[in-house]
Amino acid sequence: MELAFDEKDFLACCGSTRFATEMAKASPFPSFQAAVPAARDIWFNKVDVNGWLEAFSAHPQIGETKSVASGKSDTSAQWSKGEQSTALATATGSSLQELSDWNVRYKQKFGFIFIICASGRTSPEILAELKKRYSNRPIEEFQIAAEEQMKVTELRLAKLFSAREHMASTGDQGPAGLGKKAEEDRVSIIGGHLTAISEVSSNKMPQRTARSRPPITTHVLDVSQGCPASGMDVRLEMWRGNQPRPLFGEAEVGGWILQGVSSTDKDGRSGQLMDIVNEITPGLYRISFNTSKYCPSGFFPYVSIVFEIRETQKQDHFHVPLLFSPFSFTTYRGS
Repeated sequence: MELAFDEKDFLACCGSTRFATEMAKASPFPSFQAAVPAARDIWFNKVDVNGWLEAFSAHPQIGETKSVASGKSDTSAQWSKGEQSTALATATGSSLQELSDWNVRYKQKFGFIFIICASGRTSPEILAELKKRYSNRPIEEFQIAAEEQMKVTELRLAKLFSAREHMASTGDQGPAGLGKKAEEDRVSIIGGHLTAISEVSSNKMPQRTARSRPPITTHVLDVSQGCPASGMDVRLEMWRGNQPRPLFGEAEVGGWILQGVSSTDKDGRSGQLMDIVNEITPGLYRISFNTSKYCPSGFFPYVSIVFEIRETQKQDHFHVPLLFSPFSFTTYRGS
């Protein structure tokens, strides 16, 4: 079954009019996985500088809870709130002020707001990344911002497709991405980001969790050099297909839903790939590492690790590291 979307749907995913127009022309898509390569090609090869800046301006500034761009869809504004939920839930008055001050400095230097895929990232982590990127050259930072915008777009495309697939399976004929029930299902699939933000927005203290870190974490060690692997892109996904699990030896059409993206720091540890919650949803998870970007001459274009979290393990912590060399890799469950 192919899923068709219009420009309004894609504009909620990315604020570039050119991007939305080109994606609508390329629609329908058989799955989210099929839409992502098209989206990346359009964003990096067909959208011009003005289109990138248009998309950047559609985002609220990090630390704000309302959309600053008039005329943008309610869906986009709601998604922005969800994506910043962890940051706002972990922020204090002083840290929000510091974020605001650095946002001003950043925009004065580069001419656009600080763009980062904020999903699952804490306020201190975002502030540290902002300060780090402030030292970049403008042309370098422009490219980084475009890459972060693409990460946000992929997350939103996953939400868009999940909502449409649910409506197709239930016979709901409401508009994609705008119905109340579709929004509830979308939030459930992606991880319930809106709970924390709704508490913060209503001036309530966010519910504290017993955890101090997300249920799933990872790090990468380059065993060929005996040091942490820094700058490696990492993705966390959860299986939400029609079958309980993907069948061995059969093609996987859809089903893997993006939970979060990050890259490893100087210690080889990734940023937050999901929210800090007391109980994780049981099921199959997949962590993928962009090893070809880190080691272009290596044997593996990427590495994916699939593991299962059972009902009795909802409160456990799962540290799934990658020990990598150009021609081998291994993993284990750590603590």
